[in-house]
Amino acid sequence: MAITLTEAAARHVSRYLSRRGKGLGVRLGVKTSGCSGLAYKLEYVDEAEPEDIVFENYGVKVLIDPKSLAYIDGTELDFVREGLNEGFRFSNPNERDRCGCGESFRV
Repeated sequence: MAITLTEAAARHVSRYLSRRGKGLGVRLGVKTSGCSGLAYKLEYVDEAEPEDIVFENYGVKVLIDPKSLAYIDGTELDFVREGLNEGFRFSNPNERDRCGCGESFRV
């Protein structure tokens, strides 16, 4: 089981946490949403929860709740810039389908 960050994603998270002045890392999970069923949720965190599973890449911690891990195990989180847009991109080997608007996915 593993969740990985690319170097670009780790650099972005590190810069944000540095500007923020605090933070342990990011929490990645899923929530029920959209037309395909699940959506990613990503938030900066200051403290780990007791049940969190922690992965670390390039010095950045990614915290996952155990219920979400079954849906996102093996996911690589990247940070990309395309033209004027920038944001996180999820490469999840468990995704079987994604809605047309890109907001949700199904495993």
